[in-house]
Amino acid sequence: MPDDLVPPLDLLGRTAPFDLLSPAERARLAASMSREEFGDGALVFEEGTPLSGLYIIEAGTVAISTVSDEVVTYRAAGDVMGERGLLRDGKAMLTARAAGPLVLHHIPAADFLRLMSEEGEFARWFGRAVPTEPGSDDGPYATGLTALSVSDMMAKSPVTCSAGTTVTEVARIMRDRVISSVLVMEDEGLAGIVTVHDLTNKVLAEGLTGSIPVADVMTRKVRTVSPDATGLDALVEMASHRINHLPVSDRRGRIVGMIGKTDLFRRQAATASHMVAEIVAADAASDMARVMTRLPELLSHLVSAGAKPAAITRRITDLTDAATRRLLVLAEDRLGPPPVPYLWAACGSQGRREQTGVSDQDNCLILDDAFEPAHDAYFRDLAAFVSDGLDEIGFVYCPGEMMATTDRWRQPRRVWRRYFQNWIAEPDTEAQMLASVMFDLRPISGEMELFHGLQRETLDMARKNSIFVGHMIANSLKHTPPLGLFRGLATIRSGEHKNTVDLKMAGVVPVVDLARVYALRGGIEAVNTRERIIAAGEAGIVSATGARDLVDAYDLIAETRLRHQAAQIAAGERPDNFMAPGRMSDLERSHLRDAFMVVKTMQAAVGHGASLMG
Repeated sequence: MPDDLVPPLDLLGRTAPFDLLSPAERARLAASMSREEFGDGALVFEEGTPLSGLYIIEAGTVAISTVSDEVVTYRAAGDVMGERGLLRDGKAMLTARAAGPLVLHHIPAADFLRLMSEEGEFARWFGRAVPTEPGSDDGPYATGLTALSVSDMMAKSPVTCSAGTTVTEVARIMRDRVISSVLVMEDEGLAGIVTVHDLTNKVLAEGLTGSIPVADVMTRKVRTVSPDATGLDALVEMASHRINHLPVSDRRGRIVGMIGKTDLFRRQAATASHMVAEIVAADAASDMARVMTRLPELLSHLVSAGAKPAAITRRITDLTDAATRRLLVLAEDRLGPPPVPYLWAACGSQGRREQTGVSDQDNCLILDDAFEPAHDAYFRDLAAFVSDGLDEIGFVYCPGEMMATTDRWRQPRRVWRRYFQNWIAEPDTEAQMLASVMFDLRPISGEMELFHGLQRETLDMARKNSIFVGHMIANSLKHTPPLGLFRGLATIRSGEHKNTVDLKMAGVVPVVDLARVYALRGGIEAVNTRERIIAAGEAGIVSATGARDLVDAYDLIAETRLRHQAAQIAAGERPDNFMAPGRMSDLERSHLRDAFMVVKTMQAAVGHGASLMG
């Protein structure tokens, strides 16, 4: 025990964020505080039990551990404990024990919560302790086409006619309704679409009379879009197929609306949407490369505008997706139609829709089982055209050659099925690595059924193999958050990035790995990390509070990474994932360290097969 005990008022004056309070407020708070002393190993509070208040450590050390008694970090003099539990449900989120003689000051919960409601600066310090609502995106860019669904923008009562309606009658309908397209219906089903363009090119230009039925000039193979699709999805679909209108069809095939380019352009607020539109209209990779030079500016704008990390990475990934689809169209224009159906899929960060300002390409080709060796020359050329184009655009070749240009990752569906079967049956080190990458596959373009059946079959197979799941859990624990023993962050000790924290491998990747394990356990088809965690919470794979806390921690780590990259761009530097903690404020380091503690705790829980942070 210290010989000279610190008066509560002095302790508050030198402890953040209590030093932000007025002298009168600190005096009021000091009058309600109490000093508590603990011997070595004594329990301060236990996970899941009600917290009576907040604790400030005056002297000594506290070991913070999970329900399985694994120590995740230590707290020392000047640290504050218990704020996350008090701001969540009033219960301790972890267990705290004295690691030697310990002196604490106790602040009643009622006083802490009063200060949170009355003192703005004080509340902002602890603001990160409050779990956020998953999926919120209230930044200025929330009105962009990624944030809006087709159902938000479509005309909910599309104008229709029958197949026997004359061209003249349809022209009058368009004139009277001030519209440029009409849907043609037969037996309550969509038979086709006729536009002003059709009337000009197929009727007037050909010298036909207005008495012919609209069925003679309508477009029969009509592309549709789901009401749940984003506005950006609809824009990409229109631009890719050079059309101006899309009927909106629900899951039962019923027409529930109509959306046109004018609807989208009217609501198109985000720069990313304009970039996508330019990419899908490009005639060469060089044209797309010029568009992608604006990516750093886009990233900086989105960060400064306050867009959530998930919205930012989705917008960046949308650009990669659009470029990939356009390159595939250009490749087919050059090579001719494919000899058998194929699916181009993305894995890695593109597959998860989590790309940042630093991303390479990870992709593969799944070919129809009608594939024969003679067909490979076509698909080899197609893969080279697309991968070379992506590299020119700025998405560099994968260092591990996880690309469709590699023979191993350009195979018929039956071979892919065998790959997954072998990885699951014999989960050695390479199998774990490959499975980790390939479980993040997402279809980009082509025959979607080649993927969906394979994905469902693989997930069912994997979740039933406890040995494989065990290996994947062990693999997910290899990357640990950079927590120092006490208040600091553990930094890289040598090399080019000495004294920095790797926000990707030590920050984002541990959460990505955890989310992948949850998806395997629950047979969850989502590949996005946030979506996996949220789905796992809803399915009971993890507790609802555990899922919320992990999403909150993940968002903070991802936001820190993006802000770091935006700051580098603003300084004229090349963005990377290595951040020096010294460039952060005490508040930022404190919040980031708390986020890493959540991740470490969840890792410990999944490693011991426990329910997470209940």
